Amino acid sequence: MYFIANWKMFGTIKSVNSLNKVISYSKTNKHKAKIVYCPPYTLLKSFVEKTKKTNIKIGAQDCHTQPNYGPYTGGISSKMIKDLGCKFIIIGHSETRAENNNKKINLKIKSALEEKLNIILCIGEKLVDKNKNKTKNVLKKQLLEGLKNLSNLNKVIIAYEPVWSIGTGIIPSENDLIKNIKFIKDTLKKSKNFTKSKVLYGGSVNPKNIKNLMRISNIDGFLIGGASTNEKIFIDIIRKSII
Repeated sequence: MYFIANWKMFGTIKSVNSLNKVISYSKTNKHKAKIVYCPPYTLLKSFVEKTKKTNIKIGAQDCHTQPNYGPYTGGISSKMIKDLGCKFIIIGHSETRAENNNKKINLKIKSALEEKLNIILCIGEKLVDKNKNKTKNVLKKQLLEGLKNLSNLNKVIIAYEPVWSIGTGIIPSENDLIKNIKFIKDTLKKSKNFTKSKVLYGGSVNPKNIKNLMRISNIDGFLIGGASTNEKIFIDIIRKSII
């Protein structure tokens, strides 16, 4: 099971110490939960150094479409991210999709794969799509266009995050999650380059709903936002998931 902490725009250098309890827990973790922290760019190097002798991996929250260097003020390339010691990268999160169409996301994934980074590709429908029964159409389009003409897709993990669920405290019904995750996996299996279809769920994950989410057998882990910035809550989510 993957437990990916997306810190979004949170944290200062003092926040590095908030990993202490999670690091201790990870060393006694008999179930081999795969823990990945994705803090802001400003904390990436500090997080990499902090977790160097642990099983915890570090990832970035986004990258530029250009793989190397260039005159892009404020841009961060996948090459720079890899150079810091990161192993993962989130691409296509709904909070960045407003500035990124599927073609641009495809270029970012290509760039990250060239650096042999593990991709966490976020997909998900808006409430208007759900209400119009267009969820599958949206997910299929995001998958096929985002992964178009790419190889080495075994390094790609899909995070299904319904936009309407993020930060609202509302999660999809058990039946909807089962159907949507199955649809994602079935769509991925049609690609000859994708044989390990890991699909995570993200959106208002917390200790109160994690046991219900764990009843859904085709979920391979979770992308966790605000709850992951509190080490006690993050550990509680992991512990309740692997019991």
